[in-house]
Amino acid sequence: MSYLHSAPVALAHRGFSLAGLENTLTAFRAAWDLGFTHLETDVHATADGVLVAFHDDTLDRVTDRTGRIADLTWREVSEARIGGVERVLRFDELAEALPAARLNVDVKTAEAVVPFADAIERLGLHDRVLVASFSDARRRAVLARLSRHVASSAGVRTIALLAVAGPVLPSGVLGRALHDVDCLQVPERRGPLRIVTPAFVARAHSLGKQVHVWTVNEPANMNRLLDLGVDGLVTDRADLLRDVLVARRAWPIGG
Repeated sequence: MSYLHSAPVALAHRGFSLAGLENTLTAFRAAWDLGFTHLETDVHATADGVLVAFHDDTLDRVTDRTGRIADLTWREVSEARIGGVERVLRFDELAEALPAARLNVDVKTAEAVVPFADAIERLGLHDRVLVASFSDARRRAVLARLSRHVASSAGVRTIALLAVAGPVLPSGVLGRALHDVDCLQVPERRGPLRIVTPAFVARAHSLGKQVHVWTVNEPANMNRLLDLGVDGLVTDRADLLRDVLVARRAWPIGG
């Protein structure tokens, strides 16, 4: 079964934890137990090349330790506790703990490229992951190391091209620019620029690409964006998105 399915795609952002225990096994299991088959996370590599599921460059914000992950060994990172109670997950642990889950993975640094690609190959995750990154270069570097197709989302430059120049560029040019992506994962707006508009969604769909919007936590906005035709929502409030999809008779989600 491939990563993407027909809309709506519901993605639990760093799992689900109202207590702030993001990117922990507890949070990912909570989202899975709600019925979410797609879990969003991020990856960094430690100084000794261990891939961890963690958002920030440093441990400072969410753990009881400090320091840049890239400067610390796995042994040092493993001593940190998220929220003072939950340990940092190795990416392998996440993939193995929830073997039916699909993982939307944001590659945060160049150092994470090789260990992430190696994990996909070693664990056979090709149909279970989507490779995302703000950097198209990092995304493509992961894809180049894989033995077969893996779903991916466009980086910032490609998305900007579609959002800003899309109305005037020929569809052939846009198609070539987006030839190696399956979806566009975007915020609804970036500063003064509104990215997610009816025209943007229609343009993406005409090119055969899904549109996923992050991070959407209010039910009114969830409904509005789904009415607009977006294909997926990334949320911190998996409980509220589930309620919205139940009300829309779109739960359980496809896949």
